[in-house]
Amino acid sequence: MFSVRVEAEFAAAHFLSHYHGKCENLHGHNYRIRLWARGNTLDAGAMLADFGVLKQALRTVTAALDHTNLNDNPIFSQDPSAERIAHFIFKEVEAMLPELQMDPALLWAVDVFETPRNMARYER
Repeated sequence: MFSVRVEAEFAAAHFLSHYHGKCENLHGHNYRIRLWARGNTLDAGAMLADFGVLKQALRTVTAALDHTNLNDNPIFSQDPSAERIAHFIFKEVEAMLPELQMDPALLWAVDVFETPRNMARYER
């Protein structure tokens, strides 16, 4: 099994409506996102996936989140947890890959780091 990873970052504010503690208050993070693809077969150029295509898709999605209040995005229903952000990014990138000439089945996981030590993952 081969795997490749690309990264992107964005800064955003959020609060968790259904959490009782300090995270229910508005605060921000410098998010680091890792997008993973994996598969058993390399293409004619001996690559699993084009880094440039993966970076383009990931950066397009994260650019729309950058410097926003994530709670303003209805997709998160007032609880933009790292888990929900990872799921959102996965689905958005997955939807973009066919038009970028990449098999969406190669997309394997998205990691969302809120801090260098705390992350959530959504995977296929």
